[in-house]
Amino acid sequence: MLLSAYTRMQTMWHATKSRFVDERGVVSTEYGLLLVLIALAIVAAATALGLAISGVFTKANTQLGGVSG
Repeated sequence: MLLSAYTRMQTMWHATKSRFVDERGVVSTEYGLLLVLIALAIVAAATALGLAISGVFTKANTQLGGVSG
């Protein structure tokens, strides 16, 4: 009886321990973080590009004297 209880406890301990030691989920978390960082970089680059293009058109508009309605 004691051997059966001991074996059951050992099995439960190893099953519980393996759930906390398993690192397969870490890879997907890392990929998610990389995806978020890449998306933020794209948004920042698109914003900077948009501001630069806006500046070029504003400068051209100023040099041409603008359009009067």
